[in-house]
Amino acid sequence: MNISKHLSEIISGVVYTLISLSLGFISLTMIGSALYEIWTSLHEKTLLAKALLDAVGFIVIGTAVFDVSRFLLEEEVLKIHGEETSLKQRTTLIKFLIIITIAISLEALVFIFTAAKQDISLLVYPTFLLLTAVMLVIGLGFYQKMSREEQHL
Repeated sequence: MNISKHLSEIISGVVYTLISLSLGFISLTMIGSALYEIWTSLHEKTLLAKALLDAVGFIVIGTAVFDVSRFLLEEEVLKIHGEETSLKQRTTLIKFLIIITIAISLEALVFIFTAAKQDISLLVYPTFLLLTAVMLVIGLGFYQKMSREEQHL
């Protein structure tokens, strides 16, 4: 039985390593793409504000994906566990949700500016996106309150 468990751990480590490296590559590609879009907008002098707003969204999401990649590598491959593993997992989850909330809020702002310039009836879609961001903030606050109460028990 020890051989099958050892083989399973090796396969699992290889799979998690590939997943983590893939996510890391994707996140760095997103960030690089955002910087490239800014660079081309600067030289073409067209739609710089839109390129900057899009870049912020890509960089924020790329950072979140990179953080997930790092977490998978540390927890599943390198097995860096401490006594505060659950605390570390909660912290990582909270950071990830905050980054996603920021990205959704930024996208909503971009959509608001775009809709306001084109057709005012399109403002309903960014409104729903903003409501989603608000619900995420409320849910995150509830999660933090509940996890703090759990820690104190």
